[in-house]
Amino acid sequence: MKKWTSLEHAIPPPVIAILCAAFAWAIARWTPEFAYLLPARLPIAGFFVVAGVALDLSGLIAFRQARTTINPLAPDKSTAIVRSGPYRFTRNPMYLGMVMILLGICAYLANALSAFAVVVFVAYITRFQIMPEERLLSEKFGEPFMHYKQSVRRWL
Repeated sequence: MKKWTSLEHAIPPPVIAILCAAFAWAIARWTPEFAYLLPARLPIAGFFVVAGVALDLSGLIAFRQARTTINPLAPDKSTAIVRSGPYRFTRNPMYLGMVMILLGICAYLANALSAFAVVVFVAYITRFQIMPEERLLSEKFGEPFMHYKQSVRRWL
């Protein structure tokens, strides 16, 4: 089995989210011809950002209540499979919260191409964070984690 390697998780997910937000902004600045009018742009952007922050916080709270690590760079320190709170409907609520925040930023930017930054975030986090985490958790928790994987989706 492939082991958890530092090359797969060298950059913390919040840093990746910030880099993707900057990428979305740069795309919007470089491609003004793809800007669009979005009625109620600020409320829509605000909704996604607030919902994303709430989802992130609820995931953190569930981890704290389970007394397991919240450090995405140390999944080997996990002591429990968390199934409460948002973990009932997504295995990755904190990453999903970051996606929602990025969607809010893209709505604020109102540029069709800026959404590409969300795609980059999802692809990167899936490949270099989630998949290695899942391998490690499968090894650590065995059948209980495999059952959880089968009953709850990775994203939504």
